[in-house]
Amino acid sequence: MPRNAAGFDRIATQVFAPLYPVVARRLLSWAGTEKGLCVDLGAGPGLLGIEVAAHSEMEVLALDRDPEMLSFAGQHIREAGLSGRVGSLLGDVHALPFCDNTVDLFVSRGSIFFWEDRPRAFSEIFRALAPGGTAYLGGSFGTPAIKEEIFAEMRRRNPHWDEDVARRSGRGRPATLTAALSSAGLHDAGIKDEETGFWVEIKK
Repeated sequence: MPRNAAGFDRIATQVFAPLYPVVARRLLSWAGTEKGLCVDLGAGPGLLGIEVAAHSEMEVLALDRDPEMLSFAGQHIREAGLSGRVGSLLGDVHALPFCDNTVDLFVSRGSIFFWEDRPRAFSEIFRALAPGGTAYLGGSFGTPAIKEEIFAEMRRRNPHWDEDVARRSGRGRPATLTAALSSAGLHDAGIKDEETGFWVEIKK
């Protein structure tokens, strides 16, 4: 994946776009919620958060620590006509700018592989979750067909795509993430598998 915000936005909008509505609907269904506050962690250009808002009545915040990335998120939010319900927020998952017990749903696709201190991040997420709230943190490609299309296009654009995927996946294997949950004291949290990936599921 590109390291600069413009390149990342280009890949997200041109290649990965089909997976976001599928993933948003799935996570909303798992969470069993349609209203309240949703925060998309490591949101990048904000496409997952936008789809959560489009498929529910939730207020959504796209949180990222890169101001340039948030400028792309703001552009996409405006283009989607969701400025009234989706906002962007500069912040870091390791020190979330939310009071205790205030967020109904956390979602995050892809960023967990880059978190520097996962036990701390998991603790912060649990602290900020509202009672009855849920977090889904991880990654998938929606459906096998969407994954196949994305991988084919990414291999065309990047000859080292498969190596890059393997390297990123190595940073966040289920066993590693389960150990981080235990280190955070979240012994009731776990891994939720699906066809094209897996998610850390934290409930409060």
